[in-house]
Amino acid sequence: MTGKLWGIGLGPGDPELVTVKAARLIAEADVVAFHSAKHGRSISRAIAQPYLRAGQIEEHLVYPVTVETTDHPGGYQGAIDEFYEQAAERLAAHLAAGRTVALLAAGDPLFYSSYMHMHRRLADRFDAEIVPGITSVSAASAALGTPLVEGEQVLTVLPGTMPVEELTQRLRTTEAAAIMKLGRTFPGVRQALSDSGRLGDAYYVERASSTRQRVLAAADVDEADVPYFSIVLVPGPTPTTQIPARDTVDRAATTPDTDLESVVAPGEVVVVGLGPGDADWTTPQVTAALAEATDLVGYTTYINRVPERAGQRRHASDNKVESERAAMALDLAKRGARVAVVSSGDPGVFAMAAAVLEVSAEPQFKDVPVRVLPGLTAANAVASRVGAPLGHDYAMISLSDRLKPWEVVAQRLSAVAAADMAIAIYNPASSQRRWQVGAMRDVLLEHRKPTTPVVLGRDVGGPTESVRVTTLGELDPDEVDMRTLLIIGASTTATFDTPEGTRVFTSRRYGAV
Repeated sequence: MTGKLWGIGLGPGDPELVTVKAARLIAEADVVAFHSAKHGRSISRAIAQPYLRAGQIEEHLVYPVTVETTDHPGGYQGAIDEFYEQAAERLAAHLAAGRTVALLAAGDPLFYSSYMHMHRRLADRFDAEIVPGITSVSAASAALGTPLVEGEQVLTVLPGTMPVEELTQRLRTTEAAAIMKLGRTFPGVRQALSDSGRLGDAYYVERASSTRQRVLAAADVDEADVPYFSIVLVPGPTPTTQIPARDTVDRAATTPDTDLESVVAPGEVVVVGLGPGDADWTTPQVTAALAEATDLVGYTTYINRVPERAGQRRHASDNKVESERAAMALDLAKRGARVAVVSSGDPGVFAMAAAVLEVSAEPQFKDVPVRVLPGLTAANAVASRVGAPLGHDYAMISLSDRLKPWEVVAQRLSAVAAADMAIAIYNPASSQRRWQVGAMRDVLLEHRKPTTPVVLGRDVGGPTESVRVTTLGELDPDEVDMRTLLIIGASTTATFDTPEGTRVFTSRRYGAV
């Protein structure tokens, strides 16, 4: 049997405004899914935090773009459509496996929400049900403490992204209005309010129901300081109480703080390396750090290598969002969590340590401590299986051209080959990236003999481990995939046969040199 998709409305921000039904279903779900921008901070997950339980699978769906530009061939809309298709398939895999999925939505799932895009793509294949939530319009109206409409009056809900002229016309012809999607659109919204003669009757509510709720006359708002989570209301009835009654509502004494920028004592981020695959290769220091962490952050495959622990939250994501994953870890620590960012091998070798440290240099994370705990590298693990091919000077080079151009990769290969050093080749190929291994071989053959030993180690320490020794001239690119690490010998690298197989070593002596 397939699982069920629940579209869970969380309300405007206060966790106590989550409905009883929504709280129950969040706690019962096998999978909890939520959206965020690239910074990795999810308002929805923060609201739902009190209702999550240990052991749940979390699907963090990161938008590729929000307001920034994109080089996607389909432009902004093409990037977003592709994202929704991929995100829907991630959830479909869980549903097809029989898991219940709770997809979180701030406010109401069908009111200016991302949930509806997923519903369109999944509801025709799987059982889907929606739990409505309190909208931001209702929360903002409550913050004003005055009715929005009464009697026969009409309430019009408008997006602030509308052209100023159209927004002006709509405001002229309605008794009451709620204007959503502010942020950078606020200057145009205020212009439309002024042009329609409604500015004097308009009120601004920021972060309704949260600990940082603000209520102001729209005319008094600094347009340079307007977040996306704000709304303008134009009540139909004439208010009978003073508005705003107060600028900031302090709920800290009674309500859990869901604001992601709240000032709390920071925790820490520890970037750990699990080693290449065998659990016995994970150091006791790393094991202790994993046990002490309140949150684990990492690529899904690596997170799955860590045994589950009651009460520990797991934030698994795709392997191509290193910066977003780092920002999420740092933000969790900024709010008091003890976060372990999980890498395979050693975190400082083509892994998460550099990404976390780069993001940690941003001003907002200056008070978050970051530690790096080393792990056994894949290069050393593969080398150990055949002897000591890295017994003398060697270099580590990644063939991936996702973060650097191939010209740079080729230049470095040529320089290291000319320097007569052994080379450990990381990320040699993937399902979409096949030609680089052949190109690497051609570059190296300009400096190395065809008889140069080459070690191919695949899934070393894992259940499908295989290690083979060949030569540079006979290296077949079709034998290489993303789980393979290559070691290319130097002129002093030698091989010899034993009953246990071919042994390889690189001499520490250079003859008469």
